[in-house]
Amino acid sequence: MATQILVPVHTHLDGNAETLADHAVAIARHLGAELHALVLDADFPALSSPLGNLLIDVPALVGEAKEKARQRGTAVAAALQREAATHDVPLRTTRMDCYPVAVSETVTRLARYHDLTLVGIGPSDAWAQATAEAAVFGSGKPVVLVPEERPVAPAGTVLVAWDGSRVAARAVTDAAPFLALATRVVVASVIDEKALADADAADRLVDHLARHGVAATVARARAEGSPIAAALQEHAAGIDAGLLVMGGFGHSRMRDFVLGGATSGVLKDPRLPVLLSH
Repeated sequence: MATQILVPVHTHLDGNAETLADHAVAIARHLGAELHALVLDADFPALSSPLGNLLIDVPALVGEAKEKARQRGTAVAAALQREAATHDVPLRTTRMDCYPVAVSETVTRLARYHDLTLVGIGPSDAWAQATAEAAVFGSGKPVVLVPEERPVAPAGTVLVAWDGSRVAARAVTDAAPFLALATRVVVASVIDEKALADADAADRLVDHLARHGVAATVARARAEGSPIAAALQEHAAGIDAGLLVMGGFGHSRMRDFVLGGATSGVLKDPRLPVLLSH
């Protein structure tokens, strides 16, 4: 049974870039997966103000915003269709009207019926970041962040961020299809960012992976005062990794999340594809 990947397409404001198609199809090809593009055409509640309409045509502005969103969704959907057809990747597309404030909840709900959700992140794209965060903590499934403005990364090398925690273990399990296909797996522990309960945790994971037929090596990295997300991604760049695997840290407080530093950092600025799992 082929892996099912959900690709939400944001259309509000600038929306996703068409380069999302390159990343989505590359990952689908690598996994032998099928894509489901969910185009979320921005909708808005009806607004009526007799006094306001004397000053500005509110319905016309709403109509223009909806049309711009639809055009953005059509462009990204077409790019996905072209790229998928070129590489024989199965693709189905669903379009739905959705209030921008409901996008995160909608994507999270539908992500539960897929094996993986792929979220394109653009520069300072708060909407996409919020969607990814909600899906990581609410869907029960892994999320891969892809940096839309960067070239597609080679798929061969995978860097696993490992501290022996529950969420890191969950991420490794969710990343199993990527690990099985990798030509190189590196298990990295950042040793100067926080005290690790088990100094040999990375070696234990390497032994565990070996029993599943995945050869891996250990790297002990130092943050040296840099944000943990930057340190991990710099290490990934240094070994030409095409994927960073890490657990998503968050603490539930009245349904809001206070994110861990590494999680927050990669949500704001992924420099390569990052698989997050909680």
